[in-house]
Amino acid sequence: MATLKRSTSLLLRLGFWIAAIGVFAMAVLPMHHGNPFLPWDKAQHFVAFYTLTVLALLAFPRVHVLMPAVALSAFGALIEVVQGLPIVHRDCDWHDWLADTIAIAAVLVPMQLVRLRR
Repeated sequence: MATLKRSTSLLLRLGFWIAAIGVFAMAVLPMHHGNPFLPWDKAQHFVAFYTLTVLALLAFPRVHVLMPAVALSAFGALIEVVQGLPIVHRDCDWHDWLADTIAIAAVLVPMQLVRLRR
């Protein structure tokens, strides 16, 4: 049982880091012609950071929930800074970071409300 728990924990952490690297890569690589499922840029940011937040909470269950929230928000800000570099040829927009942070809150606020009710 302990081996299964360790394996699951390892897979969740690996999944989180793969997703985080994928989000970063998609954010700094040259733009595509758009996403047909999520054509609005802010929706793409929201879905990416909502997913990263859920994965972070599952992958690191013993860490206080504010740690991944702050780290992921900083990660979103870092992405915007990197996108602002001339070599990247992308646009830096603080509204993207705001969408990232709102997505993080969309995971944490309901979770905390449920905990308070108990």
